[in-house]
Amino acid sequence: MVDLFRTLFVTDSSTNLLLLAAIALIISIYCFSSRSNSVYLIDFSCYLPPDHLRVPPANFIEHTEISGNLEREAIDFQVKLGKRSGIGGEACMPLAVHELPHDSSLKPTVEEVKIVLFTAVQDLFSKHDINPESIDILVSNCSLFCPTPSITATLINKFGFRSNVKSVSLSGMGCSAGLLSISLAKDLLKVHKNSIALVLSMEAVTPNGYEGKSKSMLLANALFRMGGVAVLLSNKKQDKHKAKYKLQHLVRTHLGSNDQSYQSVFQEPDEDGFVGVSLSRALLHVAGNALRINISNLGPLVLPYSEQLQYAWSVICRKIWTSDSYVPNFKKAFGHFCIHAGGRAVIDAVEENLRLSKEYSEASRMTLYRFGNTSSSSVWYELCYLEAKGRVKKGDQVWQIAFGSGFKCNSAAWKCISTLDPNERNAWSDRIHLYPVEIPDVFDH
Repeated sequence: MVDLFRTLFVTDSSTNLLLLAAIALIISIYCFSSRSNSVYLIDFSCYLPPDHLRVPPANFIEHTEISGNLEREAIDFQVKLGKRSGIGGEACMPLAVHELPHDSSLKPTVEEVKIVLFTAVQDLFSKHDINPESIDILVSNCSLFCPTPSITATLINKFGFRSNVKSVSLSGMGCSAGLLSISLAKDLLKVHKNSIALVLSMEAVTPNGYEGKSKSMLLANALFRMGGVAVLLSNKKQDKHKAKYKLQHLVRTHLGSNDQSYQSVFQEPDEDGFVGVSLSRALLHVAGNALRINISNLGPLVLPYSEQLQYAWSVICRKIWTSDSYVPNFKKAFGHFCIHAGGRAVIDAVEENLRLSKEYSEASRMTLYRFGNTSSSSVWYELCYLEAKGRVKKGDQVWQIAFGSGFKCNSAAWKCISTLDPNERNAWSDRIHLYPVEIPDVFDH
């Protein structure tokens, strides 16, 4: 036996070195192959405001009138916008906006951020028994509010994340920043293996009420409401079995090089010095262009070849005979559509451009009606609606479409990889049986 040992391990050192190298190579290959390049969405939690923060249309009108900040013409215009907005009586505003006079200072703004994000994160952590120290990447986005310390620092302080957590706070990215944050988290997860990422999306309403008379800026007052979301992502192979979705594709389009697009959603002071966000008349045209470019890049990734060939042939025919181009049938790629609830006109335009029937935009319209335009988090309230309705099945593909200042159009394609429980508690659970609702006629005229 001793002689055998010497034969194998002592006398032939070169053979042993080759054997050890081969074993090391096999182990390295195994470790590399076991690492997942996929990004899994474990779960997400949308903030549900308490009922006492609701702003029914009548209250919105009364508050606008007695606040004394707006001239009569501006009040009448805002009332008209409210009636046409598609937003119902359950959409909420933060507490400071309910007060007279409205307090838009730093303190209540920070309180709004804390209430929305702390609640969403705590709900997500409690549901999945997540230890904050297990979070490797933290990304937040809030377009119009950028405090010091940052929003991610506020979360780190509250929940006690590790000192080496990779944190990023995004601002000024508009309503499409929610998917942009997912894109950033995805890129970071490609670099940092075996990691968990937490993405937070919201918009601060408290400091951004416009008090001037510019009609293009008064639109924002009528549309934006309180909301936010926390999203948990992972690239760990072992997390696949408990994840809800797998990220298939994420396509970003930015038309900022075009002046009309760049200025279509613009924060600036009006002629009287009041700061607001202006929504230009060209906005729908700009959004349509951005959507067409975005889907031209997304289409080849998701559409069956038959649809791609028809589209390519229509492009050739259009160049020769100036005929209409073929609109690909994206219903052959996706079973569900989450269109940013930026307003009724936005949903109508996407519905028309993609030739979707009303059932495919139901989640967007109901989200707008119940929660209003919650900016970057709206596409998550819509997915939340679809889950609560029990419509998302294992194997289904979901398309989230978001628009934002810049001008940007971002798309995320998800595949459901687990069997979802429609009775699982979420932001829609308490009243999902009441939806869909018929939008009152007052919104149609």
